[in-house]
Amino acid sequence: MMFIRVKLLAGAALLAFSGPVVAQETWTMTTTWPSSLELIEIDRKFVELANQLTGDELQIDFYDGGALVPSGEVFGAVESGTIQASGDWPGYWAGRDPAFSPLSTHVSLFNAIDYVNWIRGWGGDEFYTEVYGRYGMMYLPYGVTNNESGFRTNTPVRTLDDLQGLRLRLSGMEQGMLLERLGGNQVSMAGGEIYQSLERGVIDGAEFSTPNVDYSGGFHQVTSYWSTPGWHQSSSVFGVMINKAAWDALSPETQEKLKIAADATMLWSIAFTEKRATEAYGLFQEAGTEITRLDDETLTEVQRLANEVIEEAACANPNSAKVYLSQLEYLEDYSTWRDASAPYNLGRTPEGPDIEKIRGCAEG
Repeated sequence: MMFIRVKLLAGAALLAFSGPVVAQETWTMTTTWPSSLELIEIDRKFVELANQLTGDELQIDFYDGGALVPSGEVFGAVESGTIQASGDWPGYWAGRDPAFSPLSTHVSLFNAIDYVNWIRGWGGDEFYTEVYGRYGMMYLPYGVTNNESGFRTNTPVRTLDDLQGLRLRLSGMEQGMLLERLGGNQVSMAGGEIYQSLERGVIDGAEFSTPNVDYSGGFHQVTSYWSTPGWHQSSSVFGVMINKAAWDALSPETQEKLKIAADATMLWSIAFTEKRATEAYGLFQEAGTEITRLDDETLTEVQRLANEVIEEAACANPNSAKVYLSQLEYLEDYSTWRDASAPYNLGRTPEGPDIEKIRGCAEG
């Protein structure tokens, strides 16, 4: 009997020292993208890597866009805690705060590498934390793409004059402002509605994303012309909105693993989308799409008007001005080395907006 009692006491002591068993956290995550659009692959890659890294600490159950809540309602669902996380494109929320716009894309300014440099090297990640933090969320940028395809139409757009009066599906606040200055009319709609709107003639043309995403949307079936380059969105950022209470409930180690998964996905997203875009370019050619490019003189005029739009948008909102100022300071700082190393460098230093004007708006 004494021997059995000693064994029981030893077992109890072992349990006491081993500590409580920690239950695995389970998150529900969705996205703004339906399964038919290839942008969803960036979200899926993050979830795949996150689940591999977090192991028994966290399991993310992922649902295609629209499967749980309508795509336009994911922001509110994460903010309220109805779901723990959702993939997004920050520009969709510019109506809540204009600062979301430069956190997502630009008219004729950053390329994809510029966003990566700014986010990871020049402190840009702090702005995502600050802006999303106002809505009770944490944000991890995890995807970047280079400039978007351009406009897909059934009448050719070879010059800026060809934009006059066209009803074009276009996403983004500054993008719409610029299109209107060029004589076109912005029509807003979700990505999943573009195909039928083009097919029925509700709109005269559309932009959506990179060539591979546009091809996955079947746009080659309902348009004949493609005007490049995508001056309206010179690059884009994607990421995951996370309910702050859900984020804070994780251990620091698990949080760090999610950040690592986000960084890895961001690197993967560049190679994935550029490879797929190249393949899709050929597929559009095979489908008989006529592809044209605006000349350099035209793009110089677009840049001039884009600068005016950026200055106007930045000075209309102090939060937006602060983001733009940080981005322009990055461009100014990086230009010394980038220009010295041309042409063996990472893109161009654009003749961008008046930084002193935007600095005054940010500080005023």
